[in-house]
Amino acid sequence: MIRKIIHIDEEKCSGCGLCAEACHEGAIEMVNGKAKLVREDFCDGFGDCLPSCPAGAITFEEREAPAYDEAAVKASKEKAAEGKPMNEQDHEHKSGCPGSAVAQFERCAEREAAPAAKPVSRLAQWPCQIKLLPTQAPFFDGAKLLIAADCTAYAYANLHEDFMKGKVTLIGCPKLDAVDYSEKLTAIIRDNDIKSVTILRMEVPCCGGLQRAAETALKNSGKFLPWQVVTISRDGRILE
Repeated sequence: MIRKIIHIDEEKCSGCGLCAEACHEGAIEMVNGKAKLVREDFCDGFGDCLPSCPAGAITFEEREAPAYDEAAVKASKEKAAEGKPMNEQDHEHKSGCPGSAVAQFERCAEREAAPAAKPVSRLAQWPCQIKLLPTQAPFFDGAKLLIAADCTAYAYANLHEDFMKGKVTLIGCPKLDAVDYSEKLTAIIRDNDIKSVTILRMEVPCCGGLQRAAETALKNSGKFLPWQVVTISRDGRILE
């Protein structure tokens, strides 16, 4: 049948993987560092993936394509939720976004002991975006978590030394990501040896979503950990 379906320009694709995340049906996957429409019958033609692509690599086209198979999409989601292994045909398409590869950084002891004249990064791991972080990773073992609104890094000048140093940093914005982080944060706190949690938010109301998600995660994890909330003003002050 002739219908509207997405087209991905591989030359423009930067391999960020955001479109694959945005595709709720699972029609897009990362293959060899590029986004590919691997299941045409999973593409509903609504284009949720279009606004997520920073490179403008996704457009609509009308062409011969199999009809959208809602039942197959539902079955695929149920299969994923049950944690069943993929069959070989599914597996050959799977390849994570290169930018999401987990990494832990070793910071020089001399640099950790005292701040240098030139500011140094205190980021302890990659990725740091909540949406991209796995729920289990070596850097979570014995970690002190800093759950920070992304705007805090721009409002508070000394964020690295005063808050990030010695911690694993998780950043996000529930308003921009349009997602509830509580489920992922619950898994991170519950399934790892977390020592403490610091929630760093802005004074603006939308940052309440990040604080609520972190507090819900602490409650749902079943653990009793030391935690605190620090609020930053829009002009960069710590509010008491």
